[in-house]
Amino acid sequence: MENGTSNGAVYLQTNDASRNEIVAYGRRADGSLARIGDYETGGRGTGTPHLPSQRSVVLSDDGRYLLVVNAGSDELTLFAVGSDGLRLSDRVPSGGATPTSIAVRGRLVYVLNNASASIDGFEIAAGKLEPLTDSKRPLSDEGADGAQISFSPDGRTLVATERGTNSISAYAVDERGYAEGPSTIPSAGQTPYGFDFTDGGALIVTEAFGGDNGKAAASSYAIAGPAELKPVSGSVGDGRSEVCWAAVTNDGRFVFVTNFGDCTISSYSIGEDGDIQLAEAVAASTRLGNAGIRDEAISSDGRFLYALDADAQRVHGWSVGTDGRLAEIGAFEGVPPTVAGLAAS
Repeated sequence: MENGTSNGAVYLQTNDASRNEIVAYGRRADGSLARIGDYETGGRGTGTPHLPSQRSVVLSDDGRYLLVVNAGSDELTLFAVGSDGLRLSDRVPSGGATPTSIAVRGRLVYVLNNASASIDGFEIAAGKLEPLTDSKRPLSDEGADGAQISFSPDGRTLVATERGTNSISAYAVDERGYAEGPSTIPSAGQTPYGFDFTDGGALIVTEAFGGDNGKAAASSYAIAGPAELKPVSGSVGDGRSEVCWAAVTNDGRFVFVTNFGDCTISSYSIGEDGDIQLAEAVAASTRLGNAGIRDEAISSDGRFLYALDADAQRVHGWSVGTDGRLAEIGAFEGVPPTVAGLAAS
């Protein structure tokens, strides 16, 4: 990126109902951000203040592409990432209604279409998104209200959280990229929402408990085989409210979760077998006691955590210590009230 911000970038989507855009910030060496440009997706967002999902904006594994959902026009947009910013590469129908979350593994892409309670597959080929024929698969129920979809680290399992059924669905992914399933298990706690994996395959899931005050929690699972999830830690509360998003540190020792209800970030330590324990109920905050903190992501080098305070229209940053503690970098302006999604390189 230009203007001395070649250390990485942070990307958000405006989710605007008439013209969805990506807002891009370049990351300086100290983790601070400088806005570098806005890029039209060619599609439309929902125009609502909050897009209830994790991973509506994602980077490909190699960092060459950025993918974003257009939840208002039922589309998926692909950008090529260059040294001078983003270039619109392709825009295609998502295969269903109201896409809200994207999973990417190599060239393989799956999108969660919330309103149609389904997932649909694509391949990135020569800068284009090619639909994977006959790849549509259902969630466990028409009222699933899916929150997130992601691949396991080995790429053999695709996981989707379902708030409406209080369950987690998993799909086995074959060598051709086709998902088979779902195999569905009950969530350890109510309203499973965002999640992240350690490199070793431990799955950490947030539990919003319907937004009840003080009920926020997280749980963990192991992958015993393709599409086979086994509980490890049951609900471990953080004492906060409306937890929704999760980000695991690069070394797999900690996970940060954002509590929308009171603008706090809680941290959990992760054991070698994937068990979790609450480390800090309030590891950081943006506007303590107010609602608004949402999407989060850790930079590709593992040094910085960024989170979106949508209600305050700011992006906040922290440096990540080896002991899992966060040190505030600052807050950065320039996002609309409908902003959603966050990806960091």
